[in-house]
Amino acid sequence: MDRKKFIVSSGMAVFAMSTFGRAIKSPEGFKGDCETTKDILGPFYRENAPKRQDLTYDGLKGVRFQIKGTVFTDDCTTPIKDTLVEIWHCNSDGDYDNKSNEYRQRASWATNKKGVYGFKTILLGKYLNGRLYRPAHVHFRVTAPGHKELISQIYFAGDPHITEDPWASQKKAEHRILQIIPEDTKGSLVVNFDIYLGTE
Repeated sequence: MDRKKFIVSSGMAVFAMSTFGRAIKSPEGFKGDCETTKDILGPFYRENAPKRQDLTYDGLKGVRFQIKGTVFTDDCTTPIKDTLVEIWHCNSDGDYDNKSNEYRQRASWATNKKGVYGFKTILLGKYLNGRLYRPAHVHFRVTAPGHKELISQIYFAGDPHITEDPWASQKKAEHRILQIIPEDTKGSLVVNFDIYLGTE
């Protein structure tokens, strides 16, 4: 291997290790342990969510924010284009739209050629699950050819209901508890969620 190729390969490995997990060189190329962990599907999934990136509409209550990121394959660095990313969550009152034709707070979108996806929505509410409130969460279903389907959820740092939640409190969820970041000088709020899919 010449010096340039070695530097590029080493840089990719270090990048993968620094972002999440580690990458190991094998005969098939780099393989990593960065695969995004699974979570429960929940009872409120609906098929055929509209293809859209903006889940907001006139009269919708709640603070607007964006969820965005890149979908990567299992080498932890190569983006996957045309990955279908579906999201759904409750509204600011803790209610899911399970029946209407508007599919409110539900959407699907395919990643672009750089593997990037993004949705505009609202900071969601919470609802009781038995005697406890579930922490605020957004559901994800992510599918790409040649990769394992991912069913997962993201949570929000500082949510006091995480510690008692049966799912959010698990160690495997720790990389899915995310910061809400003021991204620019205009107060735009963003949650960054990169997704790593395992191969079949």
